[in-house]
Amino acid sequence: MKIITKRWKIIVGMGAATLALLAGAGYWYVFIEGAPQFDPPPTNIAGSEMKLHLETFQSEAMDEVRQYGVILPPGYYQNLHKRYPVIFLLHGGHDDARAWVDKIGIIPVLVQLYKTRKLPPSIVVTPDGNDKRGSSPLWDPNYYDGPNGNVSTLIGSELVTVLKSRYRTLNDPRFWAMGGLSSGGWGALNIGLRHLDNFNVFFSQIGYFTDSSGPQNSPQIFVQDIPVEQRKNIRIYLDAGLNDLAGNEFLNSSRQFHEKLNSLGIKNVFYTFPGGHGLSGPNYGWNYDHKHAADSLSYVGQQFQLAMQETQQQIVRNKNKKFHSL
Repeated sequence: MKIITKRWKIIVGMGAATLALLAGAGYWYVFIEGAPQFDPPPTNIAGSEMKLHLETFQSEAMDEVRQYGVILPPGYYQNLHKRYPVIFLLHGGHDDARAWVDKIGIIPVLVQLYKTRKLPPSIVVTPDGNDKRGSSPLWDPNYYDGPNGNVSTLIGSELVTVLKSRYRTLNDPRFWAMGGLSSGGWGALNIGLRHLDNFNVFFSQIGYFTDSSGPQNSPQIFVQDIPVEQRKNIRIYLDAGLNDLAGNEFLNSSRQFHEKLNSLGIKNVFYTFPGGHGLSGPNYGWNYDHKHAADSLSYVGQQFQLAMQETQQQIVRNKNKKFHSL
């Protein structure tokens, strides 16, 4: 009997140790490493001159030094008189200014899009969208002005002014785009639709459009308050995963927002693709975002190209008008 009891204590002890080890591994995986993808997409491409540069500025909106990443287009320092469109990429929960490069692998996507001319060379910016609570897997960033910091003003206004002073940007909102993934998709619309004097083009990958903080931070609701004249300038890309491991929330939210935009006469497109949120698989998580960044940014490229054509046509009309007035 004593031998059996002893063996049972050993088994129980080994089980407890195993559970403790698994718990520790789980804590490390989620809270320390940020739940990395098991099979991440490629993040580098041989021979590319494009790199992520991390920069800082003193933010009055957040009352602290803030960081952003910037990927300058090929030839930026050679074509000294050329100005460029701007694209903001907002990260999701438990991420930062490096996420779109280190996790999503956006640089290989940009290389291919520039090569195929589906996207004009652009200044790509990756803001740190975390509020004053910092980054944690327990919450998403608060992409609005609230008790945890004025993140909407930081990204939608203040950072725009900084970029215009530091880089050769095209200073027309038709050439400024903002998008993101998951909570960053919500953030892009929540911030961008409040700053239509700075941004006209938006995109969301596996995002959502209502927020627990209320209708004031829910694009699904407040988009109807945008004046009709301003709606004419808005262009929006939406996508959602058909098999999203997070459930139907993202798919239903994106579809409902698409229908709301249609009812308001706001130009938009909505696509569904296999996969969605997840930690592994070619259609899940970072792989989903990497693959469909080519789709969202191709849409952005189409809007930039149309705006360029409109600008050239306006220049011609102005010249003709001036000629006939002589």
